[in-house]
Amino acid sequence: MTTESLHSASTSVFRVDKFVVPSQSMGAFVERVRQVQQTLCSLPGCLQKHVLTQTGDSSEFDVVTVVEWASADALAAGQAVVLKQLASEAFDQQAFRKKLGVRGDSGLYSKA
Repeated sequence: MTTESLHSASTSVFRVDKFVVPSQSMGAFVERVRQVQQTLCSLPGCLQKHVLTQTGDSSEFDVVTVVEWASADALAAGQAVVLKQLASEAFDQQAFRKKLGVRGDSGLYSKA
């Protein structure tokens, strides 16, 4: 699904982030992710949010976050709020991940 079709859709949009997190960095990383998720849940259009950690058989990704937004517009507004918050805290997300040795992959999804 292209960005244009996401913006024209009135159906919910899912932001899915997958992370490879070294075991020694898990606590600090999950704590920071939960802080961001707390901000998200207070925003209009955030329908649900989850922070999931790998259990059982191992795979490459240790942590997955899923946030369902009511629309692409709500997602864009939520991203803007989070970026503004990070800037006000002088928090460099990329430097934080690099320091902890975290690699990530993210994407936007819709219901099939």
